[in-house]
Amino acid sequence: MSTPNAPESPTAMADAGPIDRPLNRKHVTAWALWDWGSASFNAVMVTFVFATYLASDSFGSDDRGTQWLTAANAIGGIVVALTAPVMGQRSDRGGRRKLWLGINTGVVILLTALCFFVRPDEAYLLLGVVLIAAANVAFEFAGVNYNAMLLQVATPKTIGKVSGIGWGAGYVGGIFLLLILYVGFISGDTHWLGVTNDDAMNIRVVALFSALWFIAFALPLFFSTPEHRGSGEDEKASLLESYRRLWRTILGLWRDQRNTFWFLASSAVFRDGVGAVFAYGAILGTTVYGVDPADILIFGIAANVVAAAGSFAGGWIDDRIGPKRVIMGSLVGLILTAGVVFFLNGTTAFWIFGLLLCFFVGPVQSSSRSFLGRLTSEQRAGEIYGLYATTGRAVSFLTPALISVGIALTGDSRYMVPAILLVLIAGMALLVRVRDPKTDDAL
Repeated sequence: MSTPNAPESPTAMADAGPIDRPLNRKHVTAWALWDWGSASFNAVMVTFVFATYLASDSFGSDDRGTQWLTAANAIGGIVVALTAPVMGQRSDRGGRRKLWLGINTGVVILLTALCFFVRPDEAYLLLGVVLIAAANVAFEFAGVNYNAMLLQVATPKTIGKVSGIGWGAGYVGGIFLLLILYVGFISGDTHWLGVTNDDAMNIRVVALFSALWFIAFALPLFFSTPEHRGSGEDEKASLLESYRRLWRTILGLWRDQRNTFWFLASSAVFRDGVGAVFAYGAILGTTVYGVDPADILIFGIAANVVAAAGSFAGGWIDDRIGPKRVIMGSLVGLILTAGVVFFLNGTTAFWIFGLLLCFFVGPVQSSSRSFLGRLTSEQRAGEIYGLYATTGRAVSFLTPALISVGIALTGDSRYMVPAILLVLIAGMALLVRVRDPKTDDAL
């Protein structure tokens, strides 16, 4: 049995990483455009517009919307955690990665469009919550196959840059879409196409616009990127057999690919902390640092600009010095910046250091994806990225739980910051034992 820092077995590492082939820029562009289009769901429906609408007083003044949406997303997270690796495994074996990406993308688009029917009335709250939570599940399944396709479009020398382009495209797509929606349907009382605020029609139309946006930018991937060829193994195995194979994979990672095992564990922890920067940043800005709620959307646009810049820069550096150094350096930047934020006051301080935090978020996300891409093969990428999704879901309670405890003990929302810091530090400590797949040494 290998020790945590011992080299991987020759069999385990022989086919790791993307295949050495010429980089096809057309495939990379089409792949990144899917991420650009997906901002319509991430940035608009989940973060800044529609989820906020569901949490508003239109659906009850007792925070019912927030409670129902949180509970539904938690249930959806359990579904993803239990099924994502098997879904990825079956698409690996059957050579249907693009097919399943297309099916799940279509489900997300359909559910997004159906949000148009969620009127501002308590009777429609359950419909809205179910649509968003179900779309979240489909989006996670789509993400497993999308991430696995990184190994189909990248090369060994460009995997970091290509991953960074994808993450950056997602952020930039969010910038453009949020600006369009803010000007066209959110600000003021009258909007494009004669839409008004009556019956929340401007917010409901945003759902239709978001669905069309995703369709437009997802289509190039399906027309120009080749399908995964499959592993050649029997793809007609029963669901029970798929779970047996998954268990054998997990045992195999512990036995022969301990580096991959520990990366999945460490990344699950620090990704939870990194995700909290965006998830709770707006709340922190308005409740502690005095940012006007009307300006939060503007801050969100600026945050996407900065995070995109960090993703592009981190991807370029990743291919030169290795993903572990990029992740470690970004985590250090997050920890130091968050520490400064905790001790400062005022809107100006939040804008400066809050945006600096966002700069470090992009490289962590991008290089984590490329790190795992270097540890697996094109034939097994779906299953491994499924485990990546599962491990992330398995520890997704960490930051929210620590935040809840911190606020309960102090009565001060500022203590969100130390809670996030603890999770980032724990994830970084676990990452120390993981070898960099590019430089083959530990920091």
